[in-house]
Amino acid sequence: MQRRAEKALDAVQDIAWKAQTRLCGRYRLLEARGKLKVQACTAIARELAGFIWAIGQTVSPATASAEYSQ
Repeated sequence: MQRRAEKALDAVQDIAWKAQTRLCGRYRLLEARGKLKVQACTAIARELAGFIWAIGQTVSPATASAEYSQ
């Protein structure tokens, strides 16, 4: 996975790291507050969808196919 991540664009790596740190902390916070795992996972999944959307807006389809074909 490390090699695959290194091939990604810098902007994508930045968004992915921001998502990793935010969602991990948010999940821990929700668990600490006593939320059910299902509720915590649903909240995290909704936020993850936003990060995925942000990556999709950053990378155009032509850029993505050219980047990963090398």
